[in-house]
Amino acid sequence: MSERLEPGDVAPAFTLPDADGNEVSLSDHKGRKTIVYFYPAALTPGCTKQACDFTDNLALLAGAGYDVIGISPDKPEKLAKFREQEELKVTLLADPEKRVLEAYGAFGEKKLYGKTVTGVIRSTVVVDEHGKVERALYNVKATGHVAKIIKDLGI
Repeated sequence: MSERLEPGDVAPAFTLPDADGNEVSLSDHKGRKTIVYFYPAALTPGCTKQACDFTDNLALLAGAGYDVIGISPDKPEKLAKFREQEELKVTLLADPEKRVLEAYGAFGEKKLYGKTVTGVIRSTVVVDEHGKVERALYNVKATGHVAKIIKDLGI
């Protein structure tokens, strides 16, 4: 079970391939606040709803100084299909080895339909412009989560 992050922690550095296979690092976003969200699987109903919500609110978030990165264990090819099919504008990164998911506390035991399973814990971490964790939210709901973040951040 990976450790959950707390406000004030240094956000773990990462470099992962995006949907086109280009390397993207958290350090590329230094000087801007970054919302890093973790989701179980591209092209599934809940994850599609969440990615579309982030895309629909991307201009609002960017205008308030936030970048958005979505990370899942999917391979870049699947992320590209997801992006095209749903017309997503958020940056999607592939973490098939689950190293970043584990570093952020977004992989481990969770309840699914009453059973305990190991998998991706739907989570969102807001990283400030200095690379520190501003907020760490775990076991979030796919629907309504983006609206809650916008409200909580006062945007």
